[in-house]
Amino acid sequence: MIGKSTASVIIRETCVAIWKVVHAAVMAQPHKEEWLKIADQFQQSCDFPNCVGAIDGKHIRIKKPIRSGSQYFNYKIFFSFVLFAVCDANYSFRYIDVGSYGSSSDSAVFGHSDFGQMLLNNTLDLPDNTTLPGTTSPAMPFVFVGDEAFALGEHLMRPYSSRGLSIARRVFNYRLTRARRVVECAFGILANKWRFLHTPIHLKLETAISAVKAACVLHNFVRERDGYNFEDSLSHSLESHLPSVVRGHRQGAAVREHFTAYFMSPHGALPWQLEAI
Repeated sequence: MIGKSTASVIIRETCVAIWKVVHAAVMAQPHKEEWLKIADQFQQSCDFPNCVGAIDGKHIRIKKPIRSGSQYFNYKIFFSFVLFAVCDANYSFRYIDVGSYGSSSDSAVFGHSDFGQMLLNNTLDLPDNTTLPGTTSPAMPFVFVGDEAFALGEHLMRPYSSRGLSIARRVFNYRLTRARRVVECAFGILANKWRFLHTPIHLKLETAISAVKAACVLHNFVRERDGYNFEDSLSHSLESHLPSVVRGHRQGAAVREHFTAYFMSPHGALPWQLEAI
């Protein structure tokens, strides 16, 4: 038998070691050629061209950290920190940010993350703008897709608000949701593979964060080794993050309108999309 404090040290050091050793191998930042491969996967599996990732945030339940006040107390009336993730069409995490206050919004977590700053400053090494399949103009940027909690931008698409939408905008929301759902499935696979995520984590905050980071890189490792079982993602206990209302800018709105028009065109429409909305 070993003592509780000894076990705690072993868990913490093991999780830190897993992150340091495995992270570079299974979650390295994609380069331009790899972004193009990710975009091809989204086009083939989700019918959303020029998409290089789906983003979302989830609450990780924890016990109240010492002297934390209400910082980790979220709108669902429990203590948590946020797991923010960028996912590809194969349900692997391409970037994660772990540990933001549970009281923070998705847009705030995204804006303060390294990934958000790199996207804002155009340092992600995204491919150059290119035309959508079957078209000759205009050249469109590569984009990430998220829910209404995120601000619209040139490289970040979010749905239209749900009131009084035209058929074309309803179709856009449907097509975006098909691409965005892969990150929800990835969270489901993660939680069902690593069962400690189904209940509040009774570890010190730093150790809990290290455990979640280790689970995410092991998730990618197992995905590459074993492949994907759809039933693993049908249910999970990770709580959705609060969808706050944020505004986008004109360039992002123009990009979204081009996608909207493309999804209604002969080159971009799906045979079943009108029945699905």
